[in-house]
Amino acid sequence: MLKNRQTLLLKSRRIQKGGKVMANKADKEKMLEEIEDRVRTIGVLTSGGDAPGMNAAIRAVVRRALAKGLKVRGIRRGYHGLLKEEIIDLTARDVSDIIQRGGTILQTARCQTMRTEEGQQKAAAICKKYGIDGLVVIGGDGSFAGAQKLANLGVNTIALPGTIDLDIACTDYTIGFDTAVNTAMEAIDKVRDTSTSHERCSIIEVMGRDAGYLALWCGIANGAEKILLPEEKDYDEQALIEDILENKKRGKKNYIIINAEGIGDSINMAKRIEEATGIETRATILGHMQRGGSPTCKDRVYASTMGALAVDLLCEGKSNRVIGYQDGKYVDFDIDQALSMKKTIPEYQYKIAKSFAI
Repeated sequence: MLKNRQTLLLKSRRIQKGGKVMANKADKEKMLEEIEDRVRTIGVLTSGGDAPGMNAAIRAVVRRALAKGLKVRGIRRGYHGLLKEEIIDLTARDVSDIIQRGGTILQTARCQTMRTEEGQQKAAAICKKYGIDGLVVIGGDGSFAGAQKLANLGVNTIALPGTIDLDIACTDYTIGFDTAVNTAMEAIDKVRDTSTSHERCSIIEVMGRDAGYLALWCGIANGAEKILLPEEKDYDEQALIEDILENKKRGKKNYIIINAEGIGDSINMAKRIEEATGIETRATILGHMQRGGSPTCKDRVYASTMGALAVDLLCEGKSNRVIGYQDGKYVDFDIDQALSMKKTIPEYQYKIAKSFAI
């Protein structure tokens, strides 16, 4: 970076050996402004719930930035750590041997203080104090809102979608979803094995408090007889019970219900179903195992690409942007626009999932 700065200064003087060519004062000032506006130090943080592939994104940010002659600072524990000034320098060696690891080496946390104007101004001031003139934020909608506020306060920010819930409207892909859905799918396959052996009804609860993408994808991939989504909280339990009994008459040896966390109450639901049907019913809550584990190839590659693109956008002078993936292409949106979008469950997928359960 020092070499680049010296080159720009020489260009700004525009002096040749014979002294024949010299830039005017306005040209000089413009070139010096270009030097001052150039991003020199990039910060990176992970915020909210962890997701497999976050480490791949961190690694990509660090190495892409270093390749461009920039410094990189890691911020531990998300916005909470930023406000506590838990900031460290990151080198290429610091991100060696992490691409295959789940979780996030920077740790993560939720931060209510960042929702306040005082917290936002303090965060922006700390970024300035540490010379962070570009910030990459990896997380979900709440993390994006924090990035948006920092951008409004003069910190160049780029957000990456990191959530296992796939609930960000501006993108078809989020870092961690592919790993999480594969983890859940494999676990549900194992539950079906024992459920079939005992001719049981099994309720498997997957994550997804407000969005049912994990439940829907697992329902299709695991051939579930019923999928309960948080988008349909008014499901008819009596109709579900009647369907279980009808399936037993048709010779089904097991009945798998994929229940999203947003519906919840799986243990009590199992008791009610067993009492009403006389069929042994068990509940399995997969819980936080869905967040862990080595990321899939897809999560590693997509997260790495997004991390590199974030650095590129910052070097282009972009700010207040979120990177997404739509129709086979990487795209970027204004964060304000991204936060205003609404994502809905794909009707056709839900429709065919129901038709498969016969």
